Amino acid sequence: MPLALLALAVGAFGIGTTEFVMMGLLPDVADDLHISIPSAGHLVSAYALGVVIGAPLLAAVTAKMSRRTVLIGLMGLFVVGNALSALAPDNGWLLAARFLSGLPHGAFFGVGAVVATNMVAPERKARSVSLMFLGLTVANVAGVPVATLMGQNLGWRATFLGVSAIGLAAIAALAFLIPHDHEHTTAKGLRGELAALRSVPVWLSLGTTVAGFGALFAAYSYITPMLMDAAGYADASVTLLLALFGVGATAGNLLGGRLADHSLRGTLFGGLSSLVVVLALFPVLMRTEVTAAVAVILLGMAAFATGSPLQLMVMEKASSAPSLASSANQAAFNLANAGGAWIGGLALAAGFGVTSPALAGAALAVLGLGVASLALAVDRRAVPATGHERVVASHVPQEAETVHH
Repeated sequence: MPLALLALAVGAFGIGTTEFVMMGLLPDVADDLHISIPSAGHLVSAYALGVVIGAPLLAAVTAKMSRRTVLIGLMGLFVVGNALSALAPDNGWLLAARFLSGLPHGAFFGVGAVVATNMVAPERKARSVSLMFLGLTVANVAGVPVATLMGQNLGWRATFLGVSAIGLAAIAALAFLIPHDHEHTTAKGLRGELAALRSVPVWLSLGTTVAGFGALFAAYSYITPMLMDAAGYADASVTLLLALFGVGATAGNLLGGRLADHSLRGTLFGGLSSLVVVLALFPVLMRTEVTAAVAVILLGMAAFATGSPLQLMVMEKASSAPSLASSANQAAFNLANAGGAWIGGLALAAGFGVTSPALAGAALAVLGLGVASLALAVDRRAVPATGHERVVASHVPQEAETVHH
């Protein structure tokens, strides 16, 4: 695998850290800015809104630019957003800075996935994407806990300055390791990029992402009360268990990337099916501390095993605009985050029990399987079966990625 993938992973590590660390810093931020915890929670939503808006927009407007230049520019915007977060004088400015920080998130992963797949042989494309996403999953294991401890001991502003430093390191790595590429001579401009999203298979792929990862966040958003009220863990143990989720997510991401290079659809259906089973078993697994810990690991593995297949599926279905489609998939991921948490909350508020969000998640995973099955049926009707399915965007002209020095 090219060393350049390390640069993408460093950027992903910084993005993953700043996305999830706010959850652990909410009490500190609320106390310092003299606002309530629910008001501070809007800072999480502001970041997610930035991702949803910025992902397709920035990917589309930079379609004709060198992807190397785009990646460096996006990481520069990331650094500015986090630096402004550290310097924000009040809640209003911090909301704006968090929104700005979220804008480059989806486009970075979207463009980065295209760059990663164009640097490796066809049989290693899924693994290249999984190695980029490795930075995101490792952030949950190491980046978020360390950044949270930094914020609790040095102040929350120090956390965002630290994340800005990670962004600067990512810019240096991108500049030195990502090969120079020509401008996208085949790009059709904003209108042409958006036209690629009119495809039904593209929207079915995005729908699978929303349902599949909505299943994850329906349960994961309420994992702390499940671990404490159902499994009997003390509050101090939850941080370690969330790190175990990151370990499971990292393992699932790497496994999913390797398997998807052999069978894209098989890995996708297998991952979603595993997610259904794991979530359906949550009420049983949460009865003891040992089985609850196993459940947390399995949840991370099952969910993130589908990450690379879903990313590649979207890129394949929008082969004329893979950067835009890949970025839109990141927006879909964040919609899944918000929608899954909302649906899990409805189950909890209805009085169905502390583990009911997991069952709501299982239902969403079944829906994801249904959408994926419909996408498969549409593909088979549109293109006669050949007995072999290409993994990703094989129609993207390779000359657009010619390396020169």
